[in-house]
Amino acid sequence: MAVEIERKFRIAKDWKPEGKGTRIAQGYLSETPDRTVRIRRRGKEFFLTVKGRTDGISRLEFEYTIPMEDGKALLSLCPLIIEKDRYEVEAGGSLWEVDVFHGENEGLRIAEIELASEDAPFSRPDWLAEEVTGDVRYYNAELARHPYRMWKSEE
Repeated sequence: MAVEIERKFRIAKDWKPEGKGTRIAQGYLSETPDRTVRIRRRGKEFFLTVKGRTDGISRLEFEYTIPMEDGKALLSLCPLIIEKDRYEVEAGGSLWEVDVFHGENEGLRIAEIELASEDAPFSRPDWLAEEVTGDVRYYNAELARHPYRMWKSEE
């Protein structure tokens, strides 16, 4: 059984990505508090992901590579799709995934680190801003329904 344990952070305004990120598009076939079923295109590959309810900073996660034609067809069934570029950044001995969002979520940049346990120590790079772990607004499924662009008009 696969368990995802991750923490999320906003990124300091002066951080700039290095190199070329990988373009990601993802949509949601089902999204409830108990489970999320996602289709993701990462580069030229497609993935089906099922995630369970979040408990603290952990949740069950199952991800499978699927054929391109199936992925395209499933992604076309998703009413809302988010797009982002993902950068893998080594910092402090850890691998960080940094997402730079596009479209309705333009301007949002989030860094995530996956941990072996909820209390695993890690070095916090100086380009991180506030932690947003557990803030549902920053869940990708929520960003599909209620994009970052809408937050600015509500503030």
